[in-house]
Amino acid sequence: MHQRWKEVLIKHIFLFFALASIFFLLGIVIVLFKEGLPIFRIVRIKDFILGKSWYPTYDPPDFGILSLILGSLWVTFGALIIAIPLGVSAATYISEVAHPKVKEIAKPVVELLAGIPSVVYGFFGMVILAPWLQDVFNLPTGLTCLTASIILGFMALPTVVSISEDAISAVPFSYKEASYALGATKWETISKVTVPSAISGITTAIILGIGRAIGETMTVLMVAGGAAVIPRSFLRPVRPMTATIAAEMGEAPVGSDHYHALFGIAIMLFIITLGFNLLADHLATTFRRKMGQ
Repeated sequence: MHQRWKEVLIKHIFLFFALASIFFLLGIVIVLFKEGLPIFRIVRIKDFILGKSWYPTYDPPDFGILSLILGSLWVTFGALIIAIPLGVSAATYISEVAHPKVKEIAKPVVELLAGIPSVVYGFFGMVILAPWLQDVFNLPTGLTCLTASIILGFMALPTVVSISEDAISAVPFSYKEASYALGATKWETISKVTVPSAISGITTAIILGIGRAIGETMTVLMVAGGAAVIPRSFLRPVRPMTATIAAEMGEAPVGSDHYHALFGIAIMLFIITLGFNLLADHLATTFRRKMGQ
């Protein structure tokens, strides 16, 4: 009897924490839309999203966030150019090539990168990477889209490597045996059988890496340059959405149009990130079903 009550108590404790997580998330969403939707009484949604000028303190103010959206997308795209080939290659090496003792060390070391605070990455970018890029490309400032992309690329690496490695390791060994039986080499088996079989999991890893990069705040605030202009080159400063919210929220009077506009940016960022997460969840489910067949 005592054991039964103990199990019931534990069940209700877990239920409470699960419901608390849902309520907290619901509360965040409610506050986000409650504070962000009033800006659309001042400016149309189309003008807010496609407007090219972000001057919230001017008279009259401009609340166009196209430059901020493109800044986030440019930085994220640049990060993926770095994270995808390095991450998938590292995952393939760890899963298929590395000696078991090397694998035991390599994967935890790569995942350890996820534990480094973002401000440390940003500080490294400001002090070391930005001056170096400034000298190499003869730029007026090293705080550019390229700098932010490189740092974010390495920040996204643990996500891409870890999930890709799990996906590659989950490929049934019978696939590899069949490939070897047909006379394929180890490299041919990896490139034409193992990796293609794990493509759903690898795609999930890439999408989660996108979410990691596009939602980063402190690093891009420190190294992207902070220029709210339409990006024309990776060698120019940009201002992503997250950096704009972090830089201006402390200065915006509560209840002002500027304040509501920043929450409007947060709504856009929430929708974009939610879309990436839902897509990743869908691909992960598809991947698990295929592996279960």
